[in-house]
Amino acid sequence: MTGALRIASLVPSITELLVDLGLRPYLVARTGFCIHPQAALADVAKVGGTKDVNLARLRQLAPSHVIVNVDENRLELVEALREFVPHIVVTHPQAPVDNLSLLTQMQEHFGIVQGVKERCATLAAELNLALQRCRRQSWPLQRVLYLIWREPWMTVARDTYIARMLAEVGWQSWPAVQGGESGAARYPALQGDEAWLAQIDRVLLSSEPYRFDTSHLPFAQALCPQAKVQLIDGELLSWYGPRAAQGLDYLRDLATQ
Repeated sequence: MTGALRIASLVPSITELLVDLGLRPYLVARTGFCIHPQAALADVAKVGGTKDVNLARLRQLAPSHVIVNVDENRLELVEALREFVPHIVVTHPQAPVDNLSLLTQMQEHFGIVQGVKERCATLAAELNLALQRCRRQSWPLQRVLYLIWREPWMTVARDTYIARMLAEVGWQSWPAVQGGESGAARYPALQGDEAWLAQIDRVLLSSEPYRFDTSHLPFAQALCPQAKVQLIDGELLSWYGPRAAQGLDYLRDLATQ
């Protein structure tokens, strides 16, 4: 069975997870955004980006399984993949606890590979402990603006994975909107003159997808004059899999500053 296993991952965080689970020998394709762990992926074929996959190249690589994500990849891509891919694995974690379901999903598809079940169990245990560390504390409610883009400013809806990560330490993301299962509404753009911006306690400038740096701090401060503005590691707060537990601990540290 494993001899015929050929995995293509079109989701950066799950590519990292596959390597962590010991599945690197079966990984035949990735996107150009699948960059971690760098050394392990150096000779894995790239097939474009998460939104613009080179289907002809991917077909040549003859994957048995392609891993996609509701947020990262377009529905029309998945429909095109069904024409030549035996197994399409659709992922959609929407909260940190959903990493447990993701690990179960990986076991269902790849658990026959030696060591995968054991590594999944280890990651699940680490995540449960990190969740417990967050939830045994009483966190003061803070209004948070999590920025992922500039010109226009863009943030996250409350039903996204990122917003639910923030909620584990009492951080309530703004604006107070739900984005739905998929689509642009999950990452709303701001006009910059919303009345609630004056009530924000913290502005978090993510390191991805926009590469915010110290030069952007005064612009964000002007957007929310009363807020504490800080740069944060976006990968730790938005990537699924092996970073989830570390991300929760990272949030706990930030929340005490």
